[in-house]
Amino acid sequence: MVIYSKFKLFINILNPMSEQNHSFDTRSIHVGEKPDFSEGSKNEVVAPIYLSSTYARKEVKNPGQFQYSRSSNPTRFALEKRYASLEQTKYALGYASGLAAEAALLFTLIKPGDHIVGFDDLYGGTKRLFNIWKEKYNITVSLVDATRPDLVEEAILPETKLVWLETPTNPLLKVCDIAAISEIAHRHNLLVIVDNTFLSPYFQNPTVLGADIVVHSITKYIAGHSDVIGGAIMLNDKDLYEQLKFAQNSLGVVPSPFDCYLVLRGLKTLSLRMDKHESNAIAIAGYLENHPKVARVYYPGLPSHPQYALNLKQTKGFGGMISFEIKGGEKEAVQFLESLELFTLAESLGGVESLIEHPALMTHASITKKEREQAGIKDSLIRVSIGVEDKTDLINDLKQAFNQI
Repeated sequence: MVIYSKFKLFINILNPMSEQNHSFDTRSIHVGEKPDFSEGSKNEVVAPIYLSSTYARKEVKNPGQFQYSRSSNPTRFALEKRYASLEQTKYALGYASGLAAEAALLFTLIKPGDHIVGFDDLYGGTKRLFNIWKEKYNITVSLVDATRPDLVEEAILPETKLVWLETPTNPLLKVCDIAAISEIAHRHNLLVIVDNTFLSPYFQNPTVLGADIVVHSITKYIAGHSDVIGGAIMLNDKDLYEQLKFAQNSLGVVPSPFDCYLVLRGLKTLSLRMDKHESNAIAIAGYLENHPKVARVYYPGLPSHPQYALNLKQTKGFGGMISFEIKGGEKEAVQFLESLELFTLAESLGGVESLIEHPALMTHASITKKEREQAGIKDSLIRVSIGVEDKTDLINDLKQAFNQI
C-alpha cells in the first residue's frame, strides 16, 4: 500500500493499547502526535490541520490510507487514536456532535421492533432521539431507575437489544453500578452503552468496568473551552467498530479537521482542568448544602449523595457538575439565575468558565413536562457546570445572587 511521507506522522504513531504503561497525563499529550523522523517527514510536534477534501493516489489500485476526508482524515485519525488511548479501548470514532454519535449507534444497532432499556434520567436530547426512533421505526424504550440493577433486569424483554446508561446522569447526578449492570446485560446477550460525558476518561473508564461502548459529547470536558461541537464513540469489539465506521462514513456525521485540531489541543490539559473543576465543585457543593435557601444538592462527591460509596468504588473522581433545588419554584430559580454576574447563564457544560442553567426551561425543555416530572426534574432545579475560576469568587457570586431573592 502506498502511503505518502507527509502522512507518516499519523501512520507510525504507537498503538494506543501499547502505551497504557504511560500515565494519562502523558498519553493525553503525546498519542496521535508522535514526530516521525523518516525521510520526507516534516517532524511536526503538533498535528497539522489537513484541510484537503480528497487525496491523490499514485497507482489506480493502491489508494493509500486516505482517499476522501469524509471517510478518513489525517487530523481526525490522530484524534481518534488519542480518544481510544484515554478511554482505554482499542478503537474510537469521531463525530460532528454527541447526538450524531448517538444517532449513529441507533442507526447501526437498532432495527424496527427492537427494545432499549435506558436510565430514567438520560440527557433530554437522548430522550428526544429515542422518541424520534419510537415514532419512525417502531422501537420501544423502557426508562428505569438504573441505580437499582434489579430494575434494569426486570425491564429486559425478549426483543431488548441495548442497555443505555449515563453515570452520573444529567441533570440529577445519579450514579449506577456499571459492572453490575454489565454483568446482567451480558447474561442476556445485550450490549451496554455508557455516556461518560460528565466524568470524562480522566475520572471514569466504563469499558474497564464491563461496558461495551462508551459515548461522549466532546463539546463538554474533553474539548473543554466551549468552542467545539463534537462527539465520540470508543469500544473494543472489531466487528462493531467496522459497522460503526461504515455508518460514520455513510451518514457523513464527521467533525471538521479544524475541530479535531481544537480537541487535540484541549485534551492536553484535560487532567489539569478536571482536577480544578473537581476541587472547585467540592467546595461549592459544600457551600450550597449548608445554605438556608437551598432545599437539596445533587453532587456525587458529597457523603450525603445516595451513591457516594459506589462512586468511590468505580471512579477516580467526582467531576465538576452540581445540581441543586432552590427553595421556592420557577420564579425564585429564574430570579436567582438572572442575578448572577460571574456565572454565565447558558446551556452546555464542561468549559473552563462556570455555566449555570435551568433544566426545565433550557436543556430539558425538549421533553414533555410529564416526562420531566417523572424523572424528578422540578421547576426549582438548577444545574451548574463549575469552571476553573477562583472558588472564592464563584462562591461570592452565588452569595450575592441568593441575597437578591
